[in-house]
This record gives sequence, structure tokens and C-alpha cells, in this order.
Amino acid sequence: MAEYVPNELLSRLIGCRLDAVHFVLDYLELHFGSPDEQILRYLVMPSVETPDGEVYRDGRLGYADALRALAGEEVVDTAEATGIGLRIRLPSGTVVLHPEWDELVGPEIAEYRTQDFADWMVWRPGEESFEDLA
Repeated sequence: MAEYVPNELLSRLIGCRLDAVHFVLDYLELHFGSPDEQILRYLVMPSVETPDGEVYRDGRLGYADALRALAGEEVVDTAEATGIGLRIRLPSGTVVLHPEWDELVGPEIAEYRTQDFADWMVWRPGEESFEDLA
């Protein structure tokens, strides 16, 4: 089994357009376009940080609008590391996932996959990039 390299999968999103923002019951999916569709499923709701310093969290007025405003934009940068979790930066804001212990709702924090499941990843508390939640 190959060793996991943080940000290797997420960095594939750079240059991809955010095609869809799906709110599905108690989780969120972001769909990114070509060359292959890639899906990032958040099982813990992320926050959105805007360039002007506003932070939108689930439950705050404007949260869904802040996420939808990112649709149609291309990913500029990604970051993944212990202490920061997952970060996807687009021109109008950054989607940030670094939950507190009390925000965890199950055994998984997030999932990444390509449409054909050729590449995939599941992040869990205490594991890759979330070791600080052990």
C-alpha cells in the first residue's frame, strides 16, 4: 500500500471549476468538473472564509449563499495538513474544514472521489490531516 501524501489528491482540483453545490440532508457535496468529475463530500459542514475576512458557518444567515456564490469558479489553491484540515481556495472564498471535536457526527469527516472511483480518500478523526482530533 502506498504511503498517503497530504494534498496530493486535493491538489488535483486546482484549475477545476466548481460545478455544483449539493446540500443533501446532513452533508454537503461539492462537484468539480473536467477533465474528470471529482466529488468532495463533507460529512461535517465546512465554513467559508471570504477575501474580506467574513466567516460563514453552518447555521449562520448567508451560509448557503456563500457556498453557492463559489459555483462556477475555478479552484486556485488547495491545502491539507494536520492543524488546518482541508482548504480549497477559489477567487470568492475558501472552503475550510477543520472541525472541533464536538462537531464530529460520525466516524468520517470527509470523502473525496473521482466519478469512476479510480481515486478516492476518506478522512477520519485521528488519521491523515486530522491527527489533532485523536
